[in-house]
Order: sequence, then C-alpha cells, then structure tokens
Amino acid sequence: MMKAAFIFPGQGAQKIGMGKDFYETFEVSKAVYDQASSWLGMDVCELCFEENDRLDITRYTQVGLLTTELAILKAVEEKGIRPVVTAGLSLGEYAAITAAGKISLEDALRVIDKRGLYMQEAVPVGGAMSAVIGLDMEVIRKVCEETEGIVEVANDNCPGQTVISGEAEAVAAAGEALKAAGARMVTPLKVSGPFHSSMLKGAGERLKPELEKVQWMNSDIPYVSNTTAELVEDKDKILPLLVRQVSESVRWQEDVKVMTDMGVDTFIEIGPGKTLAGFMKRIDRKIKCINIETVKDMEKLEALIC
Repeated sequence: MMKAAFIFPGQGAQKIGMGKDFYETFEVSKAVYDQASSWLGMDVCELCFEENDRLDITRYTQVGLLTTELAILKAVEEKGIRPVVTAGLSLGEYAAITAAGKISLEDALRVIDKRGLYMQEAVPVGGAMSAVIGLDMEVIRKVCEETEGIVEVANDNCPGQTVISGEAEAVAAAGEALKAAGARMVTPLKVSGPFHSSMLKGAGERLKPELEKVQWMNSDIPYVSNTTAELVEDKDKILPLLVRQVSESVRWQEDVKVMTDMGVDTFIEIGPGKTLAGFMKRIDRKIKCINIETVKDMEKLEALIC
C-alpha cells in the first residue's frame, strides 16, 4: 500500500495564473478562493489570476500562494488520497498543517495574511538573501560565523544548495568568502528581506497573538516542523514552533529524511512549480515525487490510485 506525503512549496513559487484552471474546474477549489476573498476582504482571484504588481509583494504573495495550495489540496483530497505525513517549505508549512487537519482553512488564511504583513513591515533596510551552490554546510556555517555583521543559514534545501540571510553587507561579504572557499555559485535572491534570519524575530513575536486566536486541533496525521525537523503530533507544540519559524532556519533536507525514515514512498508536491521535486532529486534520486500544479497534472494521481 502506498505511503504518501503531501508537501507544499514556499514563497518564490508564485506566478500569475496559478490555480486558475482548478478554480474553473473543481467546485471545491473555487470555494477556497471565494472564501479567502470573503474572509480577508480582498479579491484573491484577481491577485492570483490577473497581471498585477502585488503578487511578488510579501504581504500578498503569502495570501495568494497559500490560497492556491489549499485550493489544489481540496481537489487532490477529492481523489481519496490520504497522506501519512505532511510538510511544507516555510510558508508551505501552513498548508501542511492544514492538510494534516490541525488548523482550519479560515484560521490558516487569516494567520498567513498577518504573517505576510508583519514580515513585510519588519524588514529592516539592507536585508538580503543569497543562494549558495556547491559547498558543504559546515563550511558555510563557519564562513557566516566569521563574517562581520548578521549573516546566517536560512535554508538547508538539498545537497549543494543552501540559502544565507541577513544584513546586505554581511551577506555580500560572506558570498565573496564562500566563493573563495570553493562555492560553485553564490546568487543574490530577489526577495524583499532577510527571511529566516534573526532579523525577523520581531515579526514572529508580533505574530504570536494571532496564533493564540487559532483553535488548534489534534489529528492522526503528523506534519514535520521546518524549525526542529521533527514530527509534530501534539497541537500544543504548534504555536511556539510557528513563532520561531519566521526567524529560524528551514531544515528541509532533514525534514525529507524524517519522512523517508517513516517509510514514505511517494511525495506529492501540491502547488505551483517543481521546486521541491527538484530538491528531492538532489536529496535522493530514488525518491518518487510528483507535482500537482495544473488540472492536467491530476492525471498523475490516477496512476497512484489504480
């Protein structure tokens, strides 16, 4: 019997038109967009489907991307596929927690609206992030520690791909040092701030009262925390982890190991793009991972069900 994990991408996967075919094809998907628009007081369909300048602004990116992931999730769930575990990259962790049955759709969207806003407002002048390709994690950590200013590991995505985050000058200086240490490439990312660094700690603390309003639920499906790379089953552990998640590293490579150690044999990436599927190939080429981005991709699920 298949042991599936649902996984969800984070900020950066967004694109104009994402989810539109699901909105037009599946009533359950349409309902998610319509409910999100009503709950948040904004036209989420316009945000996701029509050309605009807002979708790449953190506040709106997070709303649009989570809505799309949850809309596609509802269509996947209609196929009768049930995961044994879920996980998501950064923002995607909120979709994972929803898919695991530990937070309602409405609560997840209301919290992510505030999370995006607080992260956007907390972004200090001069924050930056860079992707580091082809260098060992321990070397990266050592260089960051030796660099003057704030620069930290933000994401451990897969072997050979790490993201650093912090003050712009420190990130740039660390980038030069990392290239000198043997990095194949150091690429500045087009982001609006130093996400998953200690510079965002204030945004996490500001988010805490919003998380305290949520009615967290126990369920029989665990999810894997970005922050600790551990299975989370107890609802009482979720809130403090999400406060920390804003400013601490995303340990994606370790998250994947937790799930494969559980016996997961099929990963289903739900959302736009193939970011996580790409990471999976670099973590372990034997891992089976399919991505559900368009309605046509739903055909891949038929083969799993049969």
